[in-house]
Amino acid sequence: MTRVLSALALLPVVIGTIWFLPHQATLLLAMVAAVLAFREYCGIARALGVWVPPAVGGTAVVLAGYTMWLGDRWPDSLATAIAPAGVALTATEPLTPNLVALVLMSAFLVVGGLSVARGRPGPSVLADAAAALFAPIYLGLPLGAFAWVRSVGGREALLLLLGVIVISDSAQYYTGRAFGRRPLSPTISPKKTMEGAIGGVVFGTLAMTVGGYYVFAAPLWLLALLGAAVSLLGIVGDLFESLLKRSAGIKDSSNLIPGHGGVLDRIDSWLFAAPVYYVFVRFVV
Repeated sequence: MTRVLSALALLPVVIGTIWFLPHQATLLLAMVAAVLAFREYCGIARALGVWVPPAVGGTAVVLAGYTMWLGDRWPDSLATAIAPAGVALTATEPLTPNLVALVLMSAFLVVGGLSVARGRPGPSVLADAAAALFAPIYLGLPLGAFAWVRSVGGREALLLLLGVIVISDSAQYYTGRAFGRRPLSPTISPKKTMEGAIGGVVFGTLAMTVGGYYVFAAPLWLLALLGAAVSLLGIVGDLFESLLKRSAGIKDSSNLIPGHGGVLDRIDSWLFAAPVYYVFVRFVV
């Protein structure tokens, strides 16, 4: 019951933000989720004996998400400030180069400099630096891509992604309970089954094919491939986070959401599904 009540409380916030508020509100929601997920990520890292600098890592996560959302567009405020006289730049005008690369390169330099400044040679140096640099890639970029889809692809496109992931996750659970016999990855997530994964991919593919028909001007076979990719990557994302937690010896990333664990537990599928969906919306349709 607690799990259901938490879902009923959270879903209206997420769906309402995406559907009724300006696209910047979706960015804000995504960045709040990124910060909360980063805190949980740091907790997992500590349990693994890895140090992630909170200020540097958190800043890199937020900036990576923001620049991913911005993409190759001018932000309206920046366009107004730097546009040449008589030229009105808008959010659709190109901005080159993309600032994501600048954020990641800056994070690399700062993390490397901090590693040197600590002056502590040892076997954990590379793991610490790698974990810090992985945070903006794992959390910031996918959540920024999530917000980008809302701003450019529209609210229908983003809600379609969420709907496909929810349908795929639900299908995995129910088909796994009904028909599950063979474990999918027993050392990582013993309760997941191959039959459940197949059910999740089948129903996720159907959901994307049917829903995408009304959202995108794309052939059905391409929508089916997208649905299969999103569903499969959602499963991989779930298993990857489970791998991190099992390696750290913890059950949930936190207890922030009653009945659901932490934010990272709720968005693990999104983090792997959002990039391929971004590529589809950005380069295919």
